[in-house]
Amino acid sequence: MLDYNRRPKFADLLNKVIDAGLEDERSRTQPRSYLGGSRLGHACERALQFEFAGAPKDEGGDFNGQTLRIFAIGHVLEDLAIRWLRQAGFDLYTRKGNRPDGEQFGFAVAGGRVRGHVDGIMAAGPDLPDLGYPALWECKTMNAKNWRETVAKGVVQAKPVYAAQIALYQAYMEGTVAGIATNPALFTAINKDTAELHHELVPFDGALAQRISDRAVRILRATDAGDLLPRLASDPDFFECRFCPWKGRCWA
Repeated sequence: MLDYNRRPKFADLLNKVIDAGLEDERSRTQPRSYLGGSRLGHACERALQFEFAGAPKDEGGDFNGQTLRIFAIGHVLEDLAIRWLRQAGFDLYTRKGNRPDGEQFGFAVAGGRVRGHVDGIMAAGPDLPDLGYPALWECKTMNAKNWRETVAKGVVQAKPVYAAQIALYQAYMEGTVAGIATNPALFTAINKDTAELHHELVPFDGALAQRISDRAVRILRATDAGDLLPRLASDPDFFECRFCPWKGRCWA
């Protein structure tokens, strides 16, 4: 008689097969050849430089199957948020012509080496206090802990990477969508654990947009010159460094 208790769990075996497929798909995806606007608010410029240059990550530093599943769930929840906002009366554009196969709205500067793609543009909608149109819309999904922190502190303080992304996108999209840097952006955060929604208006921060734009130029110039930018910290056990996929390369 088979002893099922001594065999690997069926669920674990199947999940391993699923994750292997996701990781294989990821490995065949062409890496970015540009600095992504959504990443430029990251705390460490050297990490951004490694990312832009396509430096190999440390062993085990790439995304595993579970992380890729988390990313996929986030995309699905964002699609749901788009549907909910449209049902609520917002004229929300996520792609040109609002066609599923349409090109995403975005920008490219520095010869295409700095790019960004926006989640959406609010062209019109309900009359709500301080919400003007057109408005940039950015959506993020979070676990309950991060969501509660964002609700309590606001996105600028709780998630500075997202705040930098919003400011940069407003600045560079103004030339295409007049008024998008005049009106506050609408930021939506979805609690992945409870389906709670948080929305807040984020006024345009021109000084922040300029700092992030200057950072992009600094990374491009240093990479072209073959120079390494300074580390974020002086200790490899610093919090950000411990979880960096280039920790070994950076501190070797």
